[in-house]
Amino acid sequence: MKEPFQTALGIIRTLQQHGHEAYFVGGAVRDLLLNRPIGDVDIATSALPEEVMRLFPKTIAVGLEHGTVAVIHEGTPYEVTTFRTEGKYEDYRRPESVTFVRSLYEDLQRRDFTMNAIAMDEHGQLIDPFHGQEAISQRIIRTVGNAKERFSEDALRMMRALRFVSQLGFQLSEETKQAIIEHTSLLAHISVERITIEFEKLMEGPFAQQAFSLLVETQLFLYLPGLRAKEAELRTLIDYDWTALSSRGQRWGFLCYMLHLSDVHSFLRAWKLPNRLIKEVEAILHIMNIIQSYADWTKERLYEFGIEHSCAAEAIRSLISGESILENQNRLQQLFASLPIKERKELAINGKDLIEWYKRPSGPWIADMLAMVERAVINGVIDNKKEQIKEWLIPCNQKHEKNC
Repeated sequence: MKEPFQTALGIIRTLQQHGHEAYFVGGAVRDLLLNRPIGDVDIATSALPEEVMRLFPKTIAVGLEHGTVAVIHEGTPYEVTTFRTEGKYEDYRRPESVTFVRSLYEDLQRRDFTMNAIAMDEHGQLIDPFHGQEAISQRIIRTVGNAKERFSEDALRMMRALRFVSQLGFQLSEETKQAIIEHTSLLAHISVERITIEFEKLMEGPFAQQAFSLLVETQLFLYLPGLRAKEAELRTLIDYDWTALSSRGQRWGFLCYMLHLSDVHSFLRAWKLPNRLIKEVEAILHIMNIIQSYADWTKERLYEFGIEHSCAAEAIRSLISGESILENQNRLQQLFASLPIKERKELAINGKDLIEWYKRPSGPWIADMLAMVERAVINGVIDNKKEQIKEWLIPCNQKHEKNC
């Protein structure tokens, strides 16, 4: 059995030794069958939460109302959840009640998609009552049971379906796709924060183009922040390889640029994104508006914008223009490395020096003077040495020489 299942076997065996059933479940089992990197390993058990907590010395009650206990085993936390069934969904997101059961079948029956409803025992044997392996082999995303019921229970599952398309490159079954088309309006009941999590994973997936195509085809985009009037723009996103974008800032920056937004800040705020990310995207788009369709990178611009935001903007510009992102970013890296200073604090002088040399009180003139010195140093007019700057600066100011 592969790691990290091997490490978690101790939990399974401890539960079994005390008369309980226990299995590996969920995404880890699916990813094992797909030969994908395995993330968190989850365990489902017939043991009640309080029974789990009595059996293990280190536990955290992360979701007792849903039967989930985090068991710390060999320094790693594993979520151990009691088999459960769920009551009626009243808000299209959460069940009004959870009932703990002793049946693995009933537990798997409540899950979203058949590929996620496969369990594995301690010997690596699979329990697959809903034919998840068949769906995986056919590369199909199919709900467990009636698709309309599954999406009526939890409307976020529609976004999860498209997210899995982006991550796995699978197709939606016809029943699943049709159910999404008929239930898109239910997404309005889901919190923006939860939608954003799924949307970001969608943008990040290697098959994001397929997912964006479905986003338009199913009309789910009508219920996403700021996208209701952007169908034509969304269709253009299908033509680009999203895997070329390597960060959140680049992906959101590319999306905003392609949507031709008049108010980027309000759009990003509507997605409840953190302020730091919003500022990053705004900085990237500011650069995009300056360099636009041609890579007019000067030393001064690169110094002003900084290498991180410049490379992000260049990635977007290169993607849109069909140029090599890696080559163009390497060119920027080389140009940035050639700069004698990378930021103002590296300048050999500061405002106090200027006040002393010119015998003038502090004021806006200091920033203007420092900017002039920065340009001279960056362009190789003078070296970044205090005495040389002083010798150049005083005559320059007094005589208004052309090289100022």
